This record gives sequence, C-alpha cells and structure tokens, in this order.
Amino acid sequence: MNPHLDRLHPYPFEKLRQLFAGVTPHPGHAPISLGIGEPKHPTPAFIQKALTHGIAGLANYPSTHGGEPLRAAIAGWLERRYGVPPIDPATMVLPVNGSREALFAIAQCVVDGSKPGALVMCPNPFYQIYEGAAYLAGAEPYFVNSEPARNFAPDYGSVPDEVWARVQLLYLCSPGNPTGAVLSLDDWRTLFELADRHGFVIASDECYSEIYFGATPPLGALEAAHQLGRSGGERPYANLIVFSSLSKRSNVPGMRSGFVAGDPELMKKFLLYRTYSGGAMPPPVQAASIAAWGDETHVQDNRNLYKEKFNLITPLLKQVMDVELPDAGFYLWADVRRSGLSDTEFARRLYAEYNVTVLPGSYLARDAHGINPGSNRIRMALVAEVDEGLEAANRIVQFCKGLKAS
Repeated sequence: MNPHLDRLHPYPFEKLRQLFAGVTPHPGHAPISLGIGEPKHPTPAFIQKALTHGIAGLANYPSTHGGEPLRAAIAGWLERRYGVPPIDPATMVLPVNGSREALFAIAQCVVDGSKPGALVMCPNPFYQIYEGAAYLAGAEPYFVNSEPARNFAPDYGSVPDEVWARVQLLYLCSPGNPTGAVLSLDDWRTLFELADRHGFVIASDECYSEIYFGATPPLGALEAAHQLGRSGGERPYANLIVFSSLSKRSNVPGMRSGFVAGDPELMKKFLLYRTYSGGAMPPPVQAASIAAWGDETHVQDNRNLYKEKFNLITPLLKQVMDVELPDAGFYLWADVRRSGLSDTEFARRLYAEYNVTVLPGSYLARDAHGINPGSNRIRMALVAEVDEGLEAANRIVQFCKGLKAS
C-alpha cells in the first residue's frame, strides 16, 4: 500500500461524527445543519432543462479536454467576469468534474516529491484536500496562519526565505474557506514576486467568488495578474492556475462541474496528466454547464438570497458571539469564547440541546507556529433557506443566553 495514505487525517465531518457519538439531540427540535457547505438553494430550471436536453450525448465517449463549446463558454465567462484579455479555450482552459478532484490532482502533477524537503504551502485553516494532496505527492504541508488582525488573511510576509525556497506549490483560497477573506492586489503582487523568485506554482481556489455582499466582486487571481502586467508575453499568467466551480455559483453541487484555467504551459502538462488519471466530463453535464456559465441573472438572484440571510442572521448572532459579515462566501466564522466553552464543547452541547449542527473551527486547522487558528471558533454554513437559517440563529442565541444565565 502507498505509505503516504497513513499520513492522512480524518476528514472534519468524520471528527464531527465522533464528537456527536452517543449524543441524542433534544426531541423537541427538528434538525438543522449548518455544518456542511452544501448549497441548498434550488437548481435553476434552465440548467436542469439543458442537462436533460443533452442526454443524447451519453452515446459518445467525452474527451478529457472537454468540448470546444464548453471551453469557449468558460473562457468567455472569465473574460467578462474579470476583465482580462481573450483566454485561449484550446490551451488555457480545462473542464473538470468539480474543483475538488482537480485541486488534488494538481499536486500530483507539479510536485517533485523526490526532492528533499519538498513543501506545499496552505492557508490555515484550510480545505483539507490541500493537505492530503501534499502528502500523497510526497511533500510536506507548510501552514500559514490566518490572522484576525489582517481580516483573516494569511501573513505570507512572515514566512522565512529558506521555507519559500522549498515550496513547489502554493494553495490559495480567495474568498477563503472558512474565513471569507479576499486577497488584495498588494497580496497578489507579493506572491507573484515570490513565485518568480522561487519558481513555485500558485493554485488559486476561487469556488466562492460569486457569493459576496458588497458592490465590488472579489478580486480574482487572473484579474490581479492582468492588472500587474502578467497576462501577456510568451508565457501569460506564468506559474498561475485558477480553479472554479458551478456548485456554489449555480446551486448544482451534484453536477460536479468546474474548470481549471491559466498558464498554458502548466495546462498542457495538467491535460497530459489528466489524460491518464482524470475522468472526462459527461456530455449532458457539459451541455448544462454551457447554459450555466452563460447566464448571470440566476447568479445575482442567488447572491441576493445570501445577502438577505446574512443581513438578518449576523446581527442576531452578534448578541452572543463575536462574528462579522465576511468579505464573501457563505460561511460565518464566529469566535465563541464569550460562551465559556471551547469550539468542540460548544458544537456538542448545541447539537444535544438544540439539534443545530455547526463545525468546530479547530477541525478545519492544524497546530502551526504555536497555535491552532481555528480554536475557539465555529464555522456556520448559511446554505439553507432563510426561514431555516433564522430558526437556527434563534436557537443558537437561546443556547448562549442559557449558558450565561446558568
């Protein structure tokens, strides 16, 4: 067996099941889960229709590269969304079956685990796929803690040069999971300079990019690269690739449709790798994806639903915990120290007494540089409809006020 498999940590939701083992929730409350970031808004009817109309495509093998119409639709969306120069659909775009498997696969493609001390850098807290991808590529993860004082952005300036020299792949998540933090143009300038100096690849996970609360959409990696003069020349977007998905944007998590785009040289190697390892996207899913990438009305409607929920729920929760509206994404990243409970104790008791599931923040992070930056925090995914989200918030308020009274 691959010995690296023994290094994988249990997934956060497995830890949550173990935490809740033996607990019987209060029978007077219907279950409400804010634990898993699975979109619950209805899938738009026009996407469902496009999926069924594409069913005849099941009679053909799809190519790993994906059909030209889908790649063109993705390129067009990138150009419109980020204001970047024309993206070549043939060399700079690759459809994938959800961003999760592609984020894992890129490490297997670009990391040379035979080099002593190979590192894959990740934010902390983080999406656990980054860590598992590092281990199975034969590298070590190196965590950069998110800092509340920096609006939860990782402090990359704190990383020593001798560490950067060993980094082969840098995973970013902007907007971040679970913090919602968005990297600034100055952040990107620093990271691009470091990538040029040390030769590592930047993999930017942007699956939450279309859920935001202000007037200005979150800055994307390709957009930042273009603004900093890195979108042209012989190698546009050198050492940069971005990952995105329809799951959150269009409420189709079960469709498993995403893409990778960026540096043509990296994309050429990644396509070669995926020719052997990656599953090709089924033609009906390609047809539905073309429809989804081509429409923004449903995305705005979806965003408005999240805005309504966050604007109603965040003030309620601020009565009993330290929590702020994030830059973007559909999570609240709340400090629960006012309750007098740890994040795990808070989650277990809330589940037992009010049948509301939240995820302990320490499960989403690792001990690094003397701390676990997820400790004493909980992640709440506001993915359900408004009424259910409000009911969950009111139960949490009751729970916390009961703790204070006792």
